[in-house]
Amino acid sequence: MSNHSQIAQQALEQGKGILRLAPNWVPRSFCVPGRRIKLHPDDYYALGGERGGIDERWFSSTTPADNGPLTGEIEGLSEVVFDDNGTTRRILLREAVQELKGDLIGERIWKAHESWPMYSKFFDNKGALPHHVHHRDKHARLTGQNGKPEAYYFPPQVNNYGGDFPYTFFGLNPGTTKEQLMECLKNFTEGDNKITNLSRAQRLQPGTGWDVPPGLLHAPGSLCTYEPQKASDVFAMYQSLVGDAIVPEELLWKDTPEDRVGDYDFLIEVLDWELNVDGNLQEKCFMEPVPVESPEQMKAQGYIEKWICYKSEAFSAKELTVLPGQSVTVKDAAAYGMIMMQGHGTMGEWKIETPSLIRFGQLTHDEYFVSEQAAAGGVEIVNHSATDPIVMLKHFGPGNPDLNL
Repeated sequence: MSNHSQIAQQALEQGKGILRLAPNWVPRSFCVPGRRIKLHPDDYYALGGERGGIDERWFSSTTPADNGPLTGEIEGLSEVVFDDNGTTRRILLREAVQELKGDLIGERIWKAHESWPMYSKFFDNKGALPHHVHHRDKHARLTGQNGKPEAYYFPPQVNNYGGDFPYTFFGLNPGTTKEQLMECLKNFTEGDNKITNLSRAQRLQPGTGWDVPPGLLHAPGSLCTYEPQKASDVFAMYQSLVGDAIVPEELLWKDTPEDRVGDYDFLIEVLDWELNVDGNLQEKCFMEPVPVESPEQMKAQGYIEKWICYKSEAFSAKELTVLPGQSVTVKDAAAYGMIMMQGHGTMGEWKIETPSLIRFGQLTHDEYFVSEQAAAGGVEIVNHSATDPIVMLKHFGPGNPDLNL
């Protein structure tokens, strides 16, 4: 048995099927932090000014961040934390998945993917992002990557203020022509290419969400966002100016094959054109939370659980609330990662709590990964507060057997 295998097995046994994860902070050079993800005020530029501010925290990630030549060796990769006779040890979640295979993520997902094929994150930007796209599989494969569907949920706990622009542009106006978009793309280096003149913005509402299929243009607004997504960091920016910030042209051609750089037709091909100009885009992509079972029956058992991301085959997500003073056992048919949003108590063998402030490099008890076997057997969660609910967000991989809406 390899050293990694021994460590992974020891960590899984220590948590009785539940792995504790370390905070996983990711900077973006083109973003300004919204400062709502509980990182200490002195630490948002902990990696240095040239790396940009930290405005993302990734969850249950086996996917490295793609932040250019300065990207850290394990940037974007979640680490498992466990105690080894009084010494804190770490192993990458990616290594744990490779060693434990179906014992961790379930045989169904392991046989289909031989990896954990999704991750989630907090995206916390002070302003809006440029109108951009995540490639579909057929275009992402040209650069050796996977396509990237994603989804948004706006947790009330991290949205006491909405930032500079809490509106998101989705797609293009119905009737927009490819020639109109081509003109915007060719004007990318001329200042403002005015691509959002061809789009429409939706006001973002805490406690709701959106599905964002690959190939759909979107300019995320400034609410702090919980984002389950397929395991990929593929994208291209189609908007040249956001506020007063110029977007580098290299991001227009990011993840374009070398032989297609400069070919504006390829940028059009990347888009799911029919979806972008669909007049019913809101109906297709907006997501109100949906109770998993009868709300009255769940409350009688001491909890409330809702589907919050449920329109993608690549992942799904739930919001679980355990009412004050209650002890519940919750079963799921699939492995999942989770992040605490509110409250404190225990989950299986572990303490769970919601920190108010986190230093860069500090360990926490707010993020875990639950194996399929532990999830199916039922996870006991005890709320130690008489007044405050426990609220956690749970992110699942593809093909969740429980998702039958």
